[in-house]
Amino acid sequence: MSTRLPRPVRRAGRLCAVVGAMLLTVSFTATAAASTTVLQISSDPYTNTTSQHKTEVEPDTFAFGSTIVSAFQVGRFFSGGASNIGFATSTNGGKAWTAGFLPGTTPFSTPASAVWARTSDPTVAYDAKHGVWLISFLGLFPNGAGSTVDVLVSRSTDGGLTWSNPVPVNTDGHFNDKNWTVCDNTATSPFYGNCYTEYDDNTLGDLIQMSTSSDGGLTWGPGLPTANNAHGIGGQPLVQPDGRVIVPINGFAGVNFLIVAFTSDNGGASWSKTNIVARVAFRLPAGGLRATIPLPSAELDAAGKVYVVWSDCHFEPTCPASDIVLSTSTDGKAWSKLTRVPLDPIGSGVDHFIPGLAVDRTTSGNSAHLVVTFYYYRNSNCTTSTCELNVGYATSKDGGATWTANTHIAGPMSLMWLPNTSQGFMVGDYISTSFSGAPAYPAFALANAPSAGLFDEGTYTVRGGLNVSGTTAALDHTSAGSTDTLTASSITAQ
Repeated sequence: MSTRLPRPVRRAGRLCAVVGAMLLTVSFTATAAASTTVLQISSDPYTNTTSQHKTEVEPDTFAFGSTIVSAFQVGRFFSGGASNIGFATSTNGGKAWTAGFLPGTTPFSTPASAVWARTSDPTVAYDAKHGVWLISFLGLFPNGAGSTVDVLVSRSTDGGLTWSNPVPVNTDGHFNDKNWTVCDNTATSPFYGNCYTEYDDNTLGDLIQMSTSSDGGLTWGPGLPTANNAHGIGGQPLVQPDGRVIVPINGFAGVNFLIVAFTSDNGGASWSKTNIVARVAFRLPAGGLRATIPLPSAELDAAGKVYVVWSDCHFEPTCPASDIVLSTSTDGKAWSKLTRVPLDPIGSGVDHFIPGLAVDRTTSGNSAHLVVTFYYYRNSNCTTSTCELNVGYATSKDGGATWTANTHIAGPMSLMWLPNTSQGFMVGDYISTSFSGAPAYPAFALANAPSAGLFDEGTYTVRGGLNVSGTTAALDHTSAGSTDTLTASSITAQ
């Protein structure tokens, strides 16, 4: 994925890359908290001198039944993209994982491709009607971080173990970006089996686009805008049990940010105008970390209630650090008051960012089980040489009314252990967590100290997953969609 600052303050640089199916099984640990054991599920095998090795960044996950599929960038380039998209699949609820790399994507894949030079922004979806897993990603043309980026999917019909060559979603010659795919998996829905891909057309100023497939991702309809031709980045479409599609997304508002949402009730034939979820008080993490836009992470419970989280400093006077905040909706139009996930005390100086939310789809309402994973600094006032990056999580067993405190998973990492990009040191613009049964399985980039001239950054999960447990203090509240945000001078990139 290649996030950008809003148009008035945009930097140069984007994207990533993909490769061929080399199946392997990996299982070893790195620095972790005593209460959890991290499990490495993939490692960068490439040796091309044009990208940074060994690096894996920006994982997404999706789970259906006992199958969990994760996808991520492998071999990150400084100027955008990666050598390939990797995958790691568990068919037994996270007990064992099979890893590999997509075919037909770049010169480094097996088989190789002469069409795209690099790939980026992998996301995972499952189409229950057609029995197809999808990895959605971007194909970057050979002119590097240039003006043509295609939206693509690879398909798997054997449970996520082998994958097809890329299938076009949008190949209009524009610079398309930040794709995300979801499928309608409710058998009683009038649009059961539809899959929806959101992306933005940077050539047209980040115009939001939605494309629909009804045949398991083999063919895709044209990109359609919202009713108000809205602009934004990083949408995460969700499908309610009745077939309504709700898409929370980061909408640009000058030098400020908004979280907005739009919907479709006709299977993607048309899309509503955007409406505001909340104004964002954004703080750029210290040290030059690539986390330049507060992208939302969104999930549904069994009843179709939408939960959206992002990084925000609304509750921290003068914005010295960011919390993870939450808003919910039952229809994608009216949203709850903004609430703070109480990971650490207000004023603690602990900075939280890049969240990945999971909601147990067998639970709902006041009994909904939630897990959020995230990166954090224990001290937000740090520098490139002193920042220590950690991975943490928290859980809620009452629909987000109360939460456990920040629990350490892994780290600390030095920022110098991470690949550098034109937008900063990178673990990813997003991470992900998915329930498979009772536990939730995160996927995150984790680095050890480089050695022998190579990085040591792979894709990890937690052995046995993360279980939802007890609660702590209730959330803090403010009005969603109100104007009680910080001033523009407080929230521009630092």
